[in-house]
Amino acid sequence: MPSLASARYGKDNVRVYKVSKDAATGVQTVTEMTVCCLLEGAIETSYTTADNSVVVATDSIKNTIYIKAKEHPVNPPELYAAHLAQHFLDRYAHISAAHVKVVVHRWTRMTIDGAPHPHSFFRDGQETRNVEATAARGGAGITIKSGIVGLTVLKSTGSAFHGFVRDEFTTLAETWDRILSTDVDAGWTWKPFADVAAVESGVDRFDRAWEAARNITMKTFANDESASVQNTMYKMCEQILAAEEEIQFANYSLPNKHYFEIDLSWHKGLKNTGKDAEVYAPQSGPNGLIKCEVSR
Repeated sequence: MPSLASARYGKDNVRVYKVSKDAATGVQTVTEMTVCCLLEGAIETSYTTADNSVVVATDSIKNTIYIKAKEHPVNPPELYAAHLAQHFLDRYAHISAAHVKVVVHRWTRMTIDGAPHPHSFFRDGQETRNVEATAARGGAGITIKSGIVGLTVLKSTGSAFHGFVRDEFTTLAETWDRILSTDVDAGWTWKPFADVAAVESGVDRFDRAWEAARNITMKTFANDESASVQNTMYKMCEQILAAEEEIQFANYSLPNKHYFEIDLSWHKGLKNTGKDAEVYAPQSGPNGLIKCEVSR
């Protein structure tokens, strides 16, 4: 006989925009988020016997996302996600775990005539700040994972790849100088928090870690004489762990976005390979994909 092995449900793609207004200065700060909230618990009868009495309507979940954004700060997103996740355990006794994902979209304050504008912003990239928080019963507390997604970086030199396995399947030439480009997907997992109060205590840790991880990513990417994507990303993870002692794991997932030299020698002997390469063909796929997680 079949049995329900696992189940969770909720509301996804809830778009939230909050304006924080400083009445004294007239300065406003904006935050735009996309939120997903999924619930687990004693809900199996809604699947197996059409018993909707155990279902918190996903429309109610959506409304709760908005209300909690009004009642609590949304920055840092780790704190907002913890408040939201814990609410569902506090409000519904049959819910055993709430999973919240918050994606913060990038708005940067405009500088006009050399001064920051009090209420105007621009989108300067598709990079997002991501948070996943889970509140669970049974002493599990609140687990939080933070991250950076979609930070596109490129350097035109300072990357090599040689000494790899060569066999009958290998056509790739070794190189001591190549273009390196990737879309950064970086994450760091915090030690579990006992409750929301523990998240709130020392809350500055979350912005500090995000800023450190972003700076570590870009500085290491730019300055490392990269022997491989694998080695460069490991160095990044080491530094993130060193930046905040409450971080347990650091991870990266990096696609290697290839730029290939174009042989133009067929046209009047034009040199465009090796040290003479200046014109490249960006590739949309296939691409390398390299992942790692480093623990303390």
